[in-house]
Amino acid sequence: MKSKKQELKKIKEEVLNLKSSTLYGYRKENNYFPVIGEGDHNCKVMIIGEAPGENEAKSGRPFCGRAGQILDEVLSEAGMEREKTYITNIVKDRPPENRDPTPEEIEVYAPFLDRQIKVISPAVLVPLGRFSANYLLRKYGFGEKFSISKINGKIFKKGEGLKIVPLFHPAATIYSPPRKVELVEGFKKVKKIT
Repeated sequence: MKSKKQELKKIKEEVLNLKSSTLYGYRKENNYFPVIGEGDHNCKVMIIGEAPGENEAKSGRPFCGRAGQILDEVLSEAGMEREKTYITNIVKDRPPENRDPTPEEIEVYAPFLDRQIKVISPAVLVPLGRFSANYLLRKYGFGEKFSISKINGKIFKKGEGLKIVPLFHPAATIYSPPRKVELVEGFKKVKKIT
């Protein structure tokens, strides 16, 4: 049986060569990297953003720009360590101009996220923002099309196992500073249930 590291490396190689993605050409033209994910392969908490921004695409690392600084601050204030989580995105390549990912792009990249979740097997999934939240809630049978402001911080339980706690995307706090307090409270809730 392959180790988690080997399984995740296989996913990375497949995304690197994902020529069927409409974002592949854009990645190559701009000398970007896909952003696969990083962190503890044995974590209890997996944080899932939407798609990489420019800083992330240049470095191949998730949440390393302004939103990443906010995420680090929020995790720290909630008493959590980034290194003890695994952080990824639903879409692994940067959409042009930081636009929202399209349903087709989510469909292309979601199977890789599904495999990452299976390999890492966290206790709690924390989707940041509406795209990752709606995908995961639909996938695990909680319904369709939620407003992130209505579900922020709610705990969705799948039997005795997996829990999903959707939270605002850290970038939302740039335009609405009070959301940062809500984000900290959300991660405190995540810490409590892990």
